[in-house]
Amino acid sequence: MVAQQLCCATSPSQAATGKGSAVGRVVVDHLSRHFGQGPSRVIALEDLTFEVDEFQFVAIVGPSGCGKSTLLNVLSGVLPPTKGTVRVLAGDGGDARIGYVFQNARLLPWRTVLNNLLIVQQERSPAAEERCRKILCMVHLGDRMHDWPGQLSGGMQQRVGIARAFSVEADVLIMDEPFSHLDAITARSLRRELEEIWRRTRKTVLFVTHDVGEAIELAQRVIVLAPGGRLVDDIKVDLPYPRVATDDAVALSKARVLRTFEELDLFAT
Repeated sequence: MVAQQLCCATSPSQAATGKGSAVGRVVVDHLSRHFGQGPSRVIALEDLTFEVDEFQFVAIVGPSGCGKSTLLNVLSGVLPPTKGTVRVLAGDGGDARIGYVFQNARLLPWRTVLNNLLIVQQERSPAAEERCRKILCMVHLGDRMHDWPGQLSGGMQQRVGIARAFSVEADVLIMDEPFSHLDAITARSLRRELEEIWRRTRKTVLFVTHDVGEAIELAQRVIVLAPGGRLVDDIKVDLPYPRVATDDAVALSKARVLRTFEELDLFAT
């Protein structure tokens, strides 16, 4: 428990990761992504245009099959666009460094928690190790950094996945339903931790979720996608942090997004 006590003594400014200028922006211009050709062609994304500014936390919501994960794959360079352009830019205008948080933690079981972070660092240095230790403290795993992944609960493993993404000093963080496989209580706890880390580090975040309430609690904007990968709404969430699901203002914002789903006959929970 000594490591955890030392972490708790670290100030927010000391614990913040990143170099200050390591923040990016996203520019999507008339993006389309199709699979196949002819009658069997599947339209995953169609003519999307939007921007995500520096320091913004943007949630992307929509029913299954609306292209949310395809969009993240195009943004991360896994898939090329069929039409249009995508630019993920660093603060200096060059290509951004991207951190990715998956639905599952995808940890290497033969490496300790700390080493699962160190393996993705550009260089193995004392500064990199100190950064990894601090970010593990921020997700309340300072006393578990020498454990094996198999010794952790599902929620703890996902904390490690989040810490790994923040530890690489990414300009832009992409998160693909990171809490979807967790129970409601654990997911709520991790949302609070994610919000706190984001407010400290001020990274640019794109967060995909099926959960409208989750989107409202975390994001400054909510982009709504419809089947066929069409952007049908871009809603600003102008509420102070921290946000609580039971607050009237949060409930009203959630209701607005759900009305969009109902009006467009989009079935979502």
